[in-house]
Amino acid sequence: MLGGPARAPATLVRMTPPARPRRPQPRPAPRAAAPQRPRAARPEDSSSRAARVLELLLARLPPRLRDKARDYLVLTRMDRPVGALLLLWPTWWALWLAAGDFPPWKPLIVFTLGVFVMRAAGCAINDYADRHLDPLVQRTAGRPLANGRVQPREALAVFGALLAVAFLLVLLTNALTIELAFVGAALAAAYPFSKRYTHLPQVVLGAAFGWSIPMAFAAVTDGLPPLAWLLFLGNVLWSTIYDTEYAMVDREDDIKAGAKSTAILFGEDDLVILGVLMGTFLLTMLLVGTRAQLGWPYGLALAAAAGLFGWQQWTMRDRARAHCLAAFRQNNWLGMTLWAGIALALALR
Repeated sequence: MLGGPARAPATLVRMTPPARPRRPQPRPAPRAAAPQRPRAARPEDSSSRAARVLELLLARLPPRLRDKARDYLVLTRMDRPVGALLLLWPTWWALWLAAGDFPPWKPLIVFTLGVFVMRAAGCAINDYADRHLDPLVQRTAGRPLANGRVQPREALAVFGALLAVAFLLVLLTNALTIELAFVGAALAAAYPFSKRYTHLPQVVLGAAFGWSIPMAFAAVTDGLPPLAWLLFLGNVLWSTIYDTEYAMVDREDDIKAGAKSTAILFGEDDLVILGVLMGTFLLTMLLVGTRAQLGWPYGLALAAAAGLFGWQQWTMRDRARAHCLAAFRQNNWLGMTLWAGIALALALR
């Protein structure tokens, strides 16, 4: 045979390179959502009637201005007027007793406006002091500063502006009243911080709320008679009573948050101790009536106040939050009843 064995023809195979694994493409980062303004949450103790009045007054403002104005009004508790009324009645007690009848118009107007201005200022500094505590408490979590609708620096600015207005009002009085006003401003600023250091912030509140009493006597009589200090003591007792009822609403939350109050201090004996304070207050106000020589209309008012205290005790017997809040609010009627008794007794004397 010529040559070697024939070779089979080679088969040409086209080789394709192996596919490279695809690298996962990074997903585009999600676009950050635009910061949204926290929704307005109505505080638990807000008055629905007062809230409706505020909405009516703000209705004509542009939406952006309306929201901010509402936040400032809620910050200063204009949606809860009962607190201002609890400050107004003792101030009117003092004005009528200092004048011996209907007081002069100038101090009446100055002190009535001053009550609302100072109460609003006190609420602004109170929320600033409690800005880390309020979000932990059910009743206060909806406040503008607690949920971020108002910034701390705004609350301080509101407090300063209202304090300036109050000082301008007090400049319309005499030198003794102006000197006393500085003590009142210090008490108003100190109260919000007292609940961190003492279980008696309600007593500090009573002194702050009651300081309008010696100021009213000073404005009308240019002096501070013993009757002024007796009435001041009565108001400290009364403020401790109604603010303890208010603190009973928050007692469980306050314990968890580390706040202090007379409601926590009194514990299971709260109703008994409140009863003792109520009796002491009524006795103090009886001494006020005796020293001021008030007649039978004041005696009837004092008896009605005792009945209202009895209603509060009955209402709070189960210590339910709603019932304690109702008892607190009912003190507005008690204060008005005593003022009516004072005014009528002086008019008939």
